[in-house]
Amino acid sequence: MGKENQTRYGLLDREDISSILGSLSKDNLDELCSEIRQFLLDHVSQTGGHLASNLGAVELTVALHRCFDTSCDRLIFDVGHQCYTHKILTGRKNQFDQLRQFGGISGFLKPAESPHDACITGHASGSISVAQGMAHARTLQHEDYSVVAVIGDGALTGGMAYEALNSAGASKEPLIIVLNDNNMSIDQNVGAMNRHLQHLRIRPKYLRMKKDVKQALSHVPGGGNAVNFLSKSKQAVKSAVLPSSISMFEQMGFTYLGPVDGHDVLAVCELLEIAKGMRKPVIIHALTQKGRGYSFAEEKPNKYHGVSKFDVATGLSFQKSTPNFSAEFGKEMVRLAAENPKICVITAAMPSGTGLSQFSKKYPKRFFDVGIAEEHAVTMACGMAKQGLRPVCALYSTFLQRSYDLLIHDAAIDSVPLVLAIDRAGIVGEDGATHNGVFDVGFLRQIPGMTLLAPSSFAEMRSMLQTAVCHTTGPIALRYPRGGEGSYQADNSGSDCVCLQQGTDIVLVSYGIMINEAMEAAAILRENGVSAAVYKINNLTADFSNELLSQIVCCGRLAVIEDVVHAGSIGQSLAEEIGRQHIDTEWIRLFNTGSSFAPHGAVRRIYEYYHLDGKSVAGTCLEAIQA
Repeated sequence: MGKENQTRYGLLDREDISSILGSLSKDNLDELCSEIRQFLLDHVSQTGGHLASNLGAVELTVALHRCFDTSCDRLIFDVGHQCYTHKILTGRKNQFDQLRQFGGISGFLKPAESPHDACITGHASGSISVAQGMAHARTLQHEDYSVVAVIGDGALTGGMAYEALNSAGASKEPLIIVLNDNNMSIDQNVGAMNRHLQHLRIRPKYLRMKKDVKQALSHVPGGGNAVNFLSKSKQAVKSAVLPSSISMFEQMGFTYLGPVDGHDVLAVCELLEIAKGMRKPVIIHALTQKGRGYSFAEEKPNKYHGVSKFDVATGLSFQKSTPNFSAEFGKEMVRLAAENPKICVITAAMPSGTGLSQFSKKYPKRFFDVGIAEEHAVTMACGMAKQGLRPVCALYSTFLQRSYDLLIHDAAIDSVPLVLAIDRAGIVGEDGATHNGVFDVGFLRQIPGMTLLAPSSFAEMRSMLQTAVCHTTGPIALRYPRGGEGSYQADNSGSDCVCLQQGTDIVLVSYGIMINEAMEAAAILRENGVSAAVYKINNLTADFSNELLSQIVCCGRLAVIEDVVHAGSIGQSLAEEIGRQHIDTEWIRLFNTGSSFAPHGAVRRIYEYYHLDGKSVAGTCLEAIQA
């Protein structure tokens, strides 16, 4: 980025901006927040990232940095995609041109990136648990620092948050929870907690009414006695005006402060300083607007939650809209639901992300958004299935990890015919380690009675989904990637494994979207005089028959290409079975993400990083053949 662009943000361009926050006037603070919003628009529009959530948290984050020193105080954002302003104010402003790019800064908190990042926060609802743990550590080690958890953007719909609230409130351990209430997750917030917060939002009306009554009575004879009477009876008055409005947080052991305008830096700071001095568990309720300061994001915050590169002036994405697996899944679910009234759908705060917006409108009574509560989603689906419904539970692969216990205990042991639609399986790209779906193959294949299918095209997605909703002998899952299909667009889903092309020198095995890399590798090998067979696995939990194994190892050279970790991979199982049966092979090459957490960056760049792309696979195989 050129010098001209680096010096156009006024106060934000000062190298000492973090250290002078405490001395800035209200006008200066408002100016700084406007500059931060412009900076975010300028940069996120060029890199992509989480926009609306960060635009809504600017003043709140400035207030937190005005009141706390994050080099020692612990500040946890939940979910971590709200942390862009925090990163700007902690020395990473000049790295935003590489936000979420390979080798650049992460879009989430990342302690390896900066000591100001207290912990990893790529998934929701864990901040209060981490905060309580840090607060206990501070007390036991006789240290002195503040611990603050900022929870919002739907994270308070997750069950873990309530486990932590229950524990933290009872512990009496000093910590501050800032509830960033923007009434949104990625889509609209759902559930009883959202209704509870709506009641809390009317608290200012009660406070203004009480103030007005006191002022009026102070000017009439005998008014002082009436004021004293009202003060003694304030609980009764509060109960009449705001029935049960703050009982939940207070009964859990927290002092409740707010609501406060989350876009008024000084007002937020006032409550933060009060909370800091209380030395007890405190909740500050801040009201914010998701997408604040950018009209397009204000009007459609769900659309601008996560964005690709876009034109700031028009709000239009530079990336052309193309068909993708999520949308195709949603279309097929609508079609199947029309044929079978027992089909219903469950998702965890991701109706648009999983392609289910149309389904939710067409069949609202058969659509269930449970909030950020994947464990609940899976077990609720099991209950539906046991009573004769055909539930399809649509979750991202990375969030399905939370439901591992429930898949075993509630689904598999009792052979419940639950259907899992696993979106974002494999490498997802810019969101990085916390969001890559590279573990599902390993942990699902371990579960007895689980069936795991891997469509490689839209046509196979439709065929396999039709199979899944008719499956009655235990849980069944489909894993599919983020984005669209590749050059492979056929439907060869009729058998557990299919040979797409014959070859005599080497066999390439793959599944799902990675079949495109296998086909590309086979084409490159053919150009170099090597005849490569390509096998595509459709059912990842099916046993390898002796006949299939003999076909796969017929030429003694085998390469297996997968976008998952090594442990529990198909390649590992194949190699193990080949060894167990003492089948002679010249060599086996396993291409996967190994045992590391994949970095963030474009999907193609991550493929290259792990040598999973067709060109790299072909090159490695050629070297082995020619050795």
